[in-house]
Amino acid sequence: MTDNLEPLRNIEGFPLGKDEDLHALSNPPYYTAYPNPHIADFIKHYGKPYDEATDDYHREPFVTDVSEGKNDPIYNAHGYHTKVPYKAIIPFVEHYTLPGEIVFDGFCGTGMTGIAAQISGRRAILCDLSPAATFISHNYNHTISAEKYETEMNRILQKVESECAWMYETKHSNGHIGRINYVIWSDVFLCSYCGSEVIFWDAAVDTYEGKVLDEFNCPTCKAEMKKRGSQRATELFFDSAIGKNVEQNKRVPVLINYEADDRRHDKKPDSSDLELIKKIKLINIPYWFPTDRMPDGGESRRNDDAGITHVHHFFTKRNLWAFAACWNGFSENDHSSKHLLWTLTGILQRATIMHQLAITRMSTSKPIEGGKTAGHRRGTLYVPSLQVEFSTLALLKTRIREITKSLIASRDWTKSSILVSTQSSTRLENIPKESIDYIYTDPPFGENIMYSELNFLWESWLRVQTNNKDEAIINKSQRKSLDEYRNLMTACFSEDYRILKSGKWITVVFHNSKAKVWNAIQESLAHAGFIVAQVTVLDKVKKTHTQVTAAGAVQNDLVINAYKPRAGFTQRLISHAGRGLELDFVREHLRQLPIAVNVERSKEMLYSKYLAYYVQHGYQVMYNGEQFYRALAQWGLDERDGYWFADEAQAHEYEKRKIKTFGNKDITPQAVLFISDERSARQWVWNFLDEPKTYDEIYTKFMPAQQTSEDEIPELRTLLEESFVMSGGEWKRPDQLTQTELEHKRMERLLRQFNEYLAAAQTGQKLKEVRREAVLAGFTECYRAGKFQDIITLGKKLDKRLLEESPELFDFVDIAEAKIG
Repeated sequence: MTDNLEPLRNIEGFPLGKDEDLHALSNPPYYTAYPNPHIADFIKHYGKPYDEATDDYHREPFVTDVSEGKNDPIYNAHGYHTKVPYKAIIPFVEHYTLPGEIVFDGFCGTGMTGIAAQISGRRAILCDLSPAATFISHNYNHTISAEKYETEMNRILQKVESECAWMYETKHSNGHIGRINYVIWSDVFLCSYCGSEVIFWDAAVDTYEGKVLDEFNCPTCKAEMKKRGSQRATELFFDSAIGKNVEQNKRVPVLINYEADDRRHDKKPDSSDLELIKKIKLINIPYWFPTDRMPDGGESRRNDDAGITHVHHFFTKRNLWAFAACWNGFSENDHSSKHLLWTLTGILQRATIMHQLAITRMSTSKPIEGGKTAGHRRGTLYVPSLQVEFSTLALLKTRIREITKSLIASRDWTKSSILVSTQSSTRLENIPKESIDYIYTDPPFGENIMYSELNFLWESWLRVQTNNKDEAIINKSQRKSLDEYRNLMTACFSEDYRILKSGKWITVVFHNSKAKVWNAIQESLAHAGFIVAQVTVLDKVKKTHTQVTAAGAVQNDLVINAYKPRAGFTQRLISHAGRGLELDFVREHLRQLPIAVNVERSKEMLYSKYLAYYVQHGYQVMYNGEQFYRALAQWGLDERDGYWFADEAQAHEYEKRKIKTFGNKDITPQAVLFISDERSARQWVWNFLDEPKTYDEIYTKFMPAQQTSEDEIPELRTLLEESFVMSGGEWKRPDQLTQTELEHKRMERLLRQFNEYLAAAQTGQKLKEVRREAVLAGFTECYRAGKFQDIITLGKKLDKRLLEESPELFDFVDIAEAKIG
């Protein structure tokens, strides 16, 4: 089957490459190295059309212990920059879907979501902008016979060994021929005093203590040197692959690890080893290999100063030769070439000079020699000063064994259950609306990892490369700031919203990053139409998920569970512009939350959700915080232990579960783990004062819980005086009447402070530090009164970082500009 590419070229993310290479890499209908045109037929055949009138689907957000499952033959078959273990995804898939339903992942990476879906008896559509990612995903999910794979691999490997094994030979002390496992190479520096060459390994590696010295001495003149600031020795050579002279940092082999007489040995390279290296350098490699110039980018061009400017420069000559010989042999195998090439991509990074050495002490009585290999520095193209040149042949043998194990473990998978597409998630026009049952995705997070730059090494060998125009990333060379990242993520989540069935769920995994990026993700989800119902943080020690508020949670790996409101409800909101439907919105949201002790059910979080949704959609906001809190009781909603429920039945279910979980013990409010703004600070104090406490008791625990923030958090004493009461020398929670009075007075103070800020902004004054709660209260009142220009005036004078780290404030300014414009 060969697809016509012409109708697909205008789909965003269409990769870079010749048509013949795109077709050669693909395996339609299961996988295409371009936007997959078979998805609609797949959904029509396996999917179930959505009908809200007959749909009775309901799920609470999924929160439970999750096993990471990294010590697994399937997981370890192929590496990637980031990777969620499929065993951690399975519980989510099984919770949110039924067997046979369709799961989607628009940032699929290695395809772990597909594996989780297959094991769970579901089907999946996987998508990624990177051809390397989709190629890896397809081969992970579309397996072949383990026996056939092992036979073909060993047959071709044996052929390559017969040609290339001589390049990995060395002489043992008794004259026998040994087989090289790896060679340690060292950079060479120049002494700034005497000009002598200084081999870094010899001068800086303490082989007795097992460490690399920060300061070391020139062996010639004994002058003290440091790696940083020292000039590197270079060497000039003619690079026949690109037809010009190249100057690179000089590196020399310093130690060889090999096998001889059935034992492993270490040796310093002798004259025959050095002659072998010279011989290999003089011979032209008889096979194709990529000679692409590394693309623009801070990561992809980080090695330019070292003369490592093209793809083939990341390999030693013999590893490049052996790798190219394997690639040629595997490419010619028509039956299972894609899985064989997939194996090679799995060892590519370890076969480069990016593999670094970890020096560790083995004995105090004798010097270490080889130490331990540490792998490449993940998420970078960093070339270390001490490089480990692994034998490509040895790497391949090990990988064949690992993949054979993974194929045996996955022999029962249904090959027709997964479709993979190479395209941008900003435009999924080949996926029909309301056709997906669940979305699980792990999107790129800001500027942490430069995916297209890192994947260039893989994709140069595959001859198909990422079109990074729509890559969701913060990247200077691509001229993408936080705003561009936010806009691209909003486009992706908007497409997710379109293709997801109403009332269904999306789970977004978010790794450690900056608060501004976390907020951009939240904003993008909300602007797309999703409503976040649960944010959990993965405890990497206990391997559990703990409920947290959004504030301050970026220090951990997060799992965001959000839902798409039912179509009928959304249409009613749109037709009435939200007016008179505040109760309906809150009740609909409460029905999506877990019936448990849950911070999302607190009045503060409910108001925050209501305010954000109404502002983002441009609806009139009828309630400020104080009015909203009173309305909750007036609307007839049920309250238990400070948590609100949609109706009496939900509250009754909560009481049953509470007794089952806690017995007759008092409920401890769900803790706020971090204090990063005024709201989380007040909530932390409220939770802490389950019993009256002195100021000193509160202060001792309060201060360590605070994190760095752009918000001007009031002093602890101010927080206590504004929202709590003193009795008998101890602070305690106020009763309902007193709490209402305190909240009214606090709101008046916040609005006075806001008016001071506004007056200063109107005179052109920049506002470096402000109380965020005061700005939020003022923006809310301005929005309700239609004073959009006041919002814009103050917004322009606020510190940009405050807006980046405050989704609510950002939304007010954004919507106000839209209203005025």
